[in-house]
Amino acid sequence: MLNLVIILKALAEIAGLMLLGQGVLYVLAGAQRERNLFYKLLKTITSPIVRAVRFITPRFVPDRHIGVAAFFLVAGLWLALTLLKIQLVLEARLVN
Repeated sequence: MLNLVIILKALAEIAGLMLLGQGVLYVLAGAQRERNLFYKLLKTITSPIVRAVRFITPRFVPDRHIGVAAFFLVAGLWLALTLLKIQLVLEARLVN
């Protein structure tokens, strides 16, 4: 169980950093961001996460806020997995 939590936490970290990098490039590149190769790569990799967040959010949330919502969802998932990992490690130490 601990190994699964560690793997999921690592995937959440990777996804969060990619969303963060895409957000930084969104700000820095401005209107030219769609021509930026690295921005396109990050957008392609994070698109499943963004689509999932678009699916679960209400329709009144504008599309321009979906990336931020995706980042905070991944950050919340990462925090929950971190707390679960801590709990599992502490339980394992009590058993031994």
